[in-house]
Amino acid sequence: MLSLGIGVFTAGWIGWAVPEENPNIGSETTTVYYADKKVMGKFAAIDRTIRGLDELPPYIPQAVVASEDQGFESHMGVDPVGIVRAALSNVTGGGRQGASTLTQQYVENTYFEPGQSTYADKFREIILALKVDQEKSKDEILEGYVNSIYLGRGAYGFEAAAKAYFNKPAAELTVSETAMLVGIIPSPSYWDPRFGEESRAVAEQKWARVLRNMADMGVISQEERNAATFPEPIEYKPVSRAGQVGYLLEEVRKELADPNGANLSEEDLMNNGYEIRTTINSKFQKAAVETANTIPYKGEGAASDRLGVSIVSIDPKDGAVRALYGGKDYAEVQYNSATDGKAQPGSTAKPFTLIGALEEGHELNEYYNGNSPMQIPGWTTEPGGPEVELTNFGTEEGGESFGDIDLVKATADSVNTVYAQLNVDIGPKKSQEVAIRAGIPEASTNATLSNVLGTEPVRAIDLAGAYATFAAQGTRHKTHIVTSVMDGEEGVYTFTGDTVKDAIDPEVMAKATYALTQVVEQGSGAPAQELLGPDGNPRPVAGKTGSTNGNKSAWFAGYIPQLTTVVGLYQTGKDGKSQDSITPFGEWANYSLTGGTWPVTAWTHYMQAVTEGMEVEQFPDYVPPAPKPSPTPTPSPSPSEEQDDMVVVPAGLVGQQVVSAAATLSGAGVNPQLVEVASDQPPGIVLSVEKEGQEVRRNTPIRVEVSTGPDEDTVTVPGGLIGGDENNARGQLRAAGLDPAISYQESDDVPQGQVISLNPGEGATVPRGSRVEVIVSSGSGDIGIPTGEPTEGGNGNGNGGGRP
Repeated sequence: MLSLGIGVFTAGWIGWAVPEENPNIGSETTTVYYADKKVMGKFAAIDRTIRGLDELPPYIPQAVVASEDQGFESHMGVDPVGIVRAALSNVTGGGRQGASTLTQQYVENTYFEPGQSTYADKFREIILALKVDQEKSKDEILEGYVNSIYLGRGAYGFEAAAKAYFNKPAAELTVSETAMLVGIIPSPSYWDPRFGEESRAVAEQKWARVLRNMADMGVISQEERNAATFPEPIEYKPVSRAGQVGYLLEEVRKELADPNGANLSEEDLMNNGYEIRTTINSKFQKAAVETANTIPYKGEGAASDRLGVSIVSIDPKDGAVRALYGGKDYAEVQYNSATDGKAQPGSTAKPFTLIGALEEGHELNEYYNGNSPMQIPGWTTEPGGPEVELTNFGTEEGGESFGDIDLVKATADSVNTVYAQLNVDIGPKKSQEVAIRAGIPEASTNATLSNVLGTEPVRAIDLAGAYATFAAQGTRHKTHIVTSVMDGEEGVYTFTGDTVKDAIDPEVMAKATYALTQVVEQGSGAPAQELLGPDGNPRPVAGKTGSTNGNKSAWFAGYIPQLTTVVGLYQTGKDGKSQDSITPFGEWANYSLTGGTWPVTAWTHYMQAVTEGMEVEQFPDYVPPAPKPSPTPTPSPSPSEEQDDMVVVPAGLVGQQVVSAAATLSGAGVNPQLVEVASDQPPGIVLSVEKEGQEVRRNTPIRVEVSTGPDEDTVTVPGGLIGGDENNARGQLRAAGLDPAISYQESDDVPQGQVISLNPGEGATVPRGSRVEVIVSSGSGDIGIPTGEPTEGGNGNGNGGGRP
């Protein structure tokens, strides 16, 4: 038997080389922090942070030796006497005993997989312990042990355990705290005091044993032992990627994976033990969660469980994300409504058109017709599609009509018909370009006229970034959630995002901000007035509500000088892809969900919480221009039957832009019929309006000639005809490719047969073949009015001219 034992041992010694360490043994936990240095969460294969013995108090390894293996410094990796004693006890039916030295425990933690505990495994453990003791120093073995031993609460090693039990680094552990951790090493999953009185009693017993052994070995004095009191561990709160933390950690991971940024893989985060600082303010994040939780998902007036809720706050001075709510629980739904989900922004897109118009020279005191419904030339729901009638929001049939209003009023009340005309004036490409400059990704924009109404879906975080540019008065910062990544004392990554100063001109932005403050002070964002503060030191607020057709999304995007916040809602269809109308809930259960309902109310609730104690800052000084004199009011619809039947065609529209003129005509109750005519006038200028100033029946078609600009096949009305004779004018006009139309007018001053006037006039550029009206004098009235054309060769003076 002795020979057999020696043979087996020799075979094991020869055949079992010390293997590679388990892949996870060198991995360290990456810890992610809020901006205020509180722990947000962790990335970890296992929760471990490696510390050298020189980084730990000397009593930590001393306590481990005193408790687990007092012969550690003298034996050769195993304790033969202890092995024999344990074997005899186990074979003879005595209490099951272990005899593992620190070296053997280190080998088990480092080279074995969990669950390998058969007698064959123990024999291999002994062989490897002997070899490791030869290959490594005692300090190396002890350092490996204190960094790999499992101490409960998901913590491997004393650094992680110190934070899990006492919320401090291992370097700050007291002797008493160290003794408690060492005492529960044999069974941390049962002896953690958090499990109840019985567990606490065992933990205290083991703690006292460790202190006694430390005193017996001279590690501490007897006085220190007697003065020690059992430490109180902190409440255990497992850190995971569930709940809100999961959404935030996923955004951290995605941002750091950007190859143009930190370019760190998830494996790097799981294994390299980084410390990551984020921009998220824990107070703001808590307020965002509390605000989102005001939505009732159960009981009467419950919201749909398919509701996508977004709350995003961005610091306009640097683009830092201060709060980000994208869902209730990441463990249940790994889809972030704020960063993954998209919905039409609705009227929150109107400021892009407003800014574009201000850049093009328009002013806030300009008037447009705001009646509804309105047929706007060129307005289609899709490129190349038929023109459609546009309406404003309102309870009235066909939407609310506002008459002639300026751009401030149109912004405050989110008047679709005014903004549609404005977008036609500046061109939808301009609105798109402003949106991109503000921070909306190009893929979330389009260059169609309907872009002013927010028809292209956008992410909440991108909309918040654009409004942060507004709050920064035109300076755009890159939106980000990570500020730095550290590996110990070495910096791995620091955010240095691009800043575009004056992406929007500050003077233009000051005007736009003023208009957006009126949304709160007198328009659809009125609930946010609660944030304005006391009259003595009011806090300014600017913002815009947004809703879409069918109420499939609802928004409020608002800002103060120090913070921009966007609140959004959308509802996913049952197929998981389409979007449905939002199911009304709570106090709005009997109404439609628009931006002026829960979104602006929630925005106000959230901002009141986060601005408490925040200094009040003001927007740049801006004095709004004096209102322009109101144009002649267009007739408003009247309830009387007579006025409903008859309307007056507005006069004075010749020379105006077609959009403005057509809107005025539509608002007056007639139906403008546009006829394009080449002329020397710029394209889009009204050349003539049929029956202007006359009373006609409502909805009568009215011909409106609109200039298309000079045509390639145009001619000029000859000059020198006025004052000449009729036939000469006729001949020259025909020679020029024009169609003369002769009419006669009595005159005491102009001799009979002479040309009085031309329409179009001399020198005008008109399309070839155009009709030119020639007014010819018929004399003082004692001669009959000619009705026929002269015969060939007539001179037009009545002598031989072939007149009847």
